Amino acid sequence: MSSRKTAVVVLAAGKGTRMKSDLHKVLHPIAGRPMLLHLLAAAETLSPERTVVVTGAGREQVETAVAPVGAKIAVQNEQLGTGHAVMQAREALAGFAGDVLILYGDVPLVRAETMRAMIARLNAGDAPAVVVLGFRPADPGAYGRLIVAPGSDRLERIVEFKDADPEERAVTLCNSGLMAVRGEALFALLDRLRNDNAAGEYYLTDVVELSGAAAVIEADADEVAGVNSRGELAGVEAAWQRARRAQAMADGATLIAPETVWFAHDTVLGRDVTIQPNVVFGPGVTVADGATIHAFSHLEGASVGAGAEVGPYARLRPGATLAERAKIGNFVEIKKAEVGVGAKVNHLTYIGDAEIGAGANIGAGTITCNYDGFFKYRTKIGVGAFVGSNSALVAPVTIGDGAIVGAGSVVVRDVTADSLALARGRQEERGGWAKRFRDAMTAKKKGQ
Repeated sequence: MSSRKTAVVVLAAGKGTRMKSDLHKVLHPIAGRPMLLHLLAAAETLSPERTVVVTGAGREQVETAVAPVGAKIAVQNEQLGTGHAVMQAREALAGFAGDVLILYGDVPLVRAETMRAMIARLNAGDAPAVVVLGFRPADPGAYGRLIVAPGSDRLERIVEFKDADPEERAVTLCNSGLMAVRGEALFALLDRLRNDNAAGEYYLTDVVELSGAAAVIEADADEVAGVNSRGELAGVEAAWQRARRAQAMADGATLIAPETVWFAHDTVLGRDVTIQPNVVFGPGVTVADGATIHAFSHLEGASVGAGAEVGPYARLRPGATLAERAKIGNFVEIKKAEVGVGAKVNHLTYIGDAEIGAGANIGAGTITCNYDGFFKYRTKIGVGAFVGSNSALVAPVTIGDGAIVGAGSVVVRDVTADSLALARGRQEERGGWAKRFRDAMTAKKKGQ
């Protein structure tokens, strides 16, 4: 990596009309994170001295999104082409001396390694003024072609498909639009751009010919896939998920049906984790070594301890924390609750705003009644406690260590340790009543 400083300019001024959305195009999520923030996170690993996002329509949304990462905003009020967009970063880059990486907010999957390779090539011995990122799609279609000098990576020119002759169209190396430019040359080149074309726009690609010294490096086609429609958004999501699944398995997790598992951008898996089919991870999930996530479970904002089990058909919501060997079974929902070592919540249960002690057992149909319509309250269930099926624990309430709550109880007061709590109506039996009732109703029905 060069010792020269780096700046990043991200172009995000496009209106994104094909998305048909009130949300700015570059803020549509990939793996639970806005695509622009995917790109900025990768760029941040280069430790850039300055990061500039060029935006236009919907700038308020973009400004809000990038504020936490400290990016500067430049505004392109008129859409006059990619070259014109980069010109808007002039003030934000005033006094900068180094290399400028130019990226696109709707091309979110560019790897940090590729960015570094672009900068490294810019600072190689022959020091080109411009480095362009190329790729070889399965169908080159209408992409612009990169014409490279034989036997080298020297880029002679970029030819738009509509202007290319048959020989040029046969070239499979295509232009991604991404480039790195030596900062001392950037604005001098941009100032020489002309807009004497059918669209009346200033094209960034023209700096290649103007520079007289350009090179090209290549990236995988998935890495430079752009998003201009909902269909393309789905395609980029699919590409990201494929790569993440492969990485998870390479790192020691077992995915029974990889194509059915969906990760978030920050999912963390330990070794020997098993993930069964049709599992969805929302943001903020950590799964420790040896845990099993059974089929059709959904996890978000949750921590799963070593050797714990979740599901099938379980939901862990934000704040759910499972200790080692905890068991969360089918149709169980956990929210903002800590489940202790070896504790079991096996069936048809809601546990919210609660603490469950080690080794406790929560019966089927149990509910922590944590909300009164205005405030949330906590339930504490002690070590080794047993809560019978179909019980309602009305918070705030504490079930002591080793206590037993009888099935069907509605508990509204604390239960002391090692006690039995029963809170249900007295059972009565009236002999023969059911037969007399059936006989009477049958006779009545016949008389109609």
